[in-house]
Amino acid sequence: MQALEATPKVVSLKEAVARFVRTGCSVGLGGQNIGRCAMAGIHEVIRQGHRDLTIYGCNLSISMDLLVGAGLVRRCESGTGNLERFGTTFCWRRGIENGTLEVEDYSHLAMVSRFLAGEMGVPFMPVKSLLGSDLLTYSSGSGLKKFQVIDNPWNPGEPVVLVPAVTPDVSIIHVQKADPLGNVIIEGFATHEPEMVRASRHTIVTCEELVETDQIRRDPERTTIPYPHVSAVVHQPWGAYPTSTYRYYDYDGDEITRYQAAARASGGAYRRYLDDYVYGCASFEDYLDKVCSPTRREELAAAMQAML
Repeated sequence: MQALEATPKVVSLKEAVARFVRTGCSVGLGGQNIGRCAMAGIHEVIRQGHRDLTIYGCNLSISMDLLVGAGLVRRCESGTGNLERFGTTFCWRRGIENGTLEVEDYSHLAMVSRFLAGEMGVPFMPVKSLLGSDLLTYSSGSGLKKFQVIDNPWNPGEPVVLVPAVTPDVSIIHVQKADPLGNVIIEGFATHEPEMVRASRHTIVTCEELVETDQIRRDPERTTIPYPHVSAVVHQPWGAYPTSTYRYYDYDGDEITRYQAAARASGGAYRRYLDDYVYGCASFEDYLDKVCSPTRREELAAAMQAML
């Protein structure tokens, strides 16, 4: 059996997105609610203007809402879309209401199961979490049959739900640590990301710290995702801002509130937000310099340390 080639995968964020994200492709999004969303990667996708995207995830949060608000998303399949105490994802909700966005609802467990099926190379996965819910009767009108209820072949009369596998063209995640080869360490919650990444054709990883491979080898049991599943590694401190990264910084409620106000207002207010904070910034570092001063970063880092 031929060994997998382990070569360094460190590139710029601009290069990673240009190489692996395409108009019309499907994109898996990492993070959950207001934690560890891959914001730097999403800003770059928007700047490059890759359109007609299909988005997969569990709680598609602010990262998804930015893509929808920029007019780049055709379809979303997820467990939900919200920002916890900061409210719903307004661009996403508006797209559903006006019919410009196709949406398929699943439970979080069903989405993870779909990624697991994709990872395993099987066409579907049986689950029971959707039984008794009205999700089984809902259809977006896309013409796709998203569920199949069958009897357990070994216990007739016991229903199970078959959910289709998902294999994203590319997933984008932000993590605490990665080495140049693409070995990834996720600390704290991992949600659906290990299954999603292993099901994906390509994965872009942004990380708070780029560590030596020898450090990974000293503690191999801490590796959440091994290098064969990673296509590009980008060293991007604060790459989840304004959402949090466990052990590094807390979420910035002021910046999330600013975004939510623009998203809720829509129209010119939202366009100005994109112009000022995404299109008007050559890089994610420029965005950070605009909205998150060194003093504010110290405050958010201290807030996280106080919770550890």
